[in-house]
Amino acid sequence: MGLESAGLEGFALSIGLILALGPQNVFVLRQGLLRSHVFAVCLVCALADASLIAAGVLGVGSVLSEMEDAAIWIAVFAAVFLIGYGLLRIRSAMNPEGMVTEGDGESELGPTIAAALAFTFLNPHVYVDTLLLIGGASSRYLGDERLAFGIGAAAASFVFFFSLGYGAKMLSPVLNNPKAWRVIDLGIACIMFVIAGAILGPHI
Repeated sequence: MGLESAGLEGFALSIGLILALGPQNVFVLRQGLLRSHVFAVCLVCALADASLIAAGVLGVGSVLSEMEDAAIWIAVFAAVFLIGYGLLRIRSAMNPEGMVTEGDGESELGPTIAAALAFTFLNPHVYVDTLLLIGGASSRYLGDERLAFGIGAAAASFVFFFSLGYGAKMLSPVLNNPKAWRVIDLGIACIMFVIAGAILGPHI
């Protein structure tokens, strides 16, 4: 197989895994709807995913798979974080406001970036997807083909997150109704609680 085929396979696999509606995607979508630090959030999420994909291609996944205690602690911290974020969204839904259509949204850049990183690195599934699945799939390639596979997989993260963030941004003129944000925030809270339960389930 050539470099192009390896790169396309990496891209397709990464897109297929990342399309699942996880907390990171929901966060990026919400920031896009709010027009709040969209570029920074998309860039941070894409770079974080790319760094994990690079680690997976380099073989770190085999080390992580042997650390059972690490998986439990990641699950606990992730669930606490997701539940906390879900409660914040419920609080916001109790007193919804219209869309912020100019400038940055509700939070400063620093906390927003910290939240984006937390949604990425506190999600146990991201390690399974990037380190184990993508890393494992890359093991069938050697040399330049393996590099092309990794680049293709990382490129998928950039394409996906920027499409999600700016695609949502295009919908913002329609979503300046406080009632719409009540539904959105409550929906996000439900998703966070369900994901937190799914993450903790195997360890209870």
